[in-house]
Amino acid sequence: MTTLTVTSKGQVTLRKDLLAHLGVRPGEKIVIEVLPDGRLEARAAKRGGKIADVFGMLKRPGAPALSVEEINEITAVGWANRRS
Repeated sequence: MTTLTVTSKGQVTLRKDLLAHLGVRPGEKIVIEVLPDGRLEARAAKRGGKIADVFGMLKRPGAPALSVEEINEITAVGWANRRS
């Protein structure tokens, strides 16, 4: 259990280990839900973004680009070898 101190402004600072547990990095947001029994629930806010943010995500520096056919073949092999 972690104990936090409330500042005179009513603020609480979460330690790095708690932020890491939530998967939150500097500049990201946390959602706090107030539960009826006096508890709070903290979780990372869903990240928003644009579809363009994923372009190039799988790019491998120094490696040739894969064709659609190559990607389909790799995907088929991956699905065939999946674990039950």
